[in-house]
Amino acid sequence: MINIVLVEPEIPQNAGNIVRTSVAIGAKLYMVKPLGFIMDDKHFKRAEMDYKDFANVEVVDSFNEILNANPDKQFYYASTKSQKLYSDVDYPDDCFIVFGKESYGLSENILKHNYDKCIRIPMNANARSLNLSNSVAIIAYEAMRKQGFPNLVGYGELTGRVEYDEF
Repeated sequence: MINIVLVEPEIPQNAGNIVRTSVAIGAKLYMVKPLGFIMDDKHFKRAEMDYKDFANVEVVDSFNEILNANPDKQFYYASTKSQKLYSDVDYPDDCFIVFGKESYGLSENILKHNYDKCIRIPMNANARSLNLSNSVAIIAYEAMRKQGFPNLVGYGELTGRVEYDEF
């Protein structure tokens, strides 16, 4: 399992999509206040769909609340300022992957104490950033892949298809 942290998310559709991704991989989702929307926003609910009944979401007042409650856990910080690629990390069970707000990412105050734990998604030099929900999905699925997709239904199990070595 992994934990996803959204620090001050601003766009309800992104947060709703991230709830769905969290449910799909069995991750706990933390959203750090202030939120740029209310949880019953129609856009949030539409993106979240019927996943809320299965979601493990906690809204907290501050990022320090998460840090203080998890002093022995590994944290990774998604930032376009990092030199380390997200794919170069081995994500331990119960680690935390932290994402900043859509408008400017994580604050410099958080980053300056954690540069060695920052990760990035490579992209074209002309691109400033990716959509937050896409970034979460890319990194979260890589973390799950590195962990061997624990407790997730595989392609063959889901479809009932059998893989053959030869035709």
